[in-house]
Amino acid sequence: MSVETATSKFDTAKWLVVFALVAVAVVGNSYYAEESLLYRVLGILVIAGIAGTVALQTAKGVAFWELVKGSRTEIRKVVWPTRQESVQTTLIVVAFVILVALLLWGLDSFFGWLVSLAIV
Repeated sequence: MSVETATSKFDTAKWLVVFALVAVAVVGNSYYAEESLLYRVLGILVIAGIAGTVALQTAKGVAFWELVKGSRTEIRKVVWPTRQESVQTTLIVVAFVILVALLLWGLDSFFGWLVSLAIV
């Protein structure tokens, strides 16, 4: 799916506004460090919402939003495993991990025994 959007002559100005809002949020957070964390977080969320809204008005913002909508559509197409399939797959993985762990433990013990014979 290809989204073609015309770049507006105001896109650069909009991105400058977005970066300015982010800078205001960062500086404001450190300037008001003595204030309650709740108020600072709420202020950052409001500024982030405004910056996001401005960013979505640009050509890249519109393309990003189309990508998000397309990915939501694709997620709905995924065939998710049933609970029984998930449990069976998990048990197979656990059994295989235990088997490999026992095999590696056995090899380690065997080689350790060989080295101890060579050293003594």
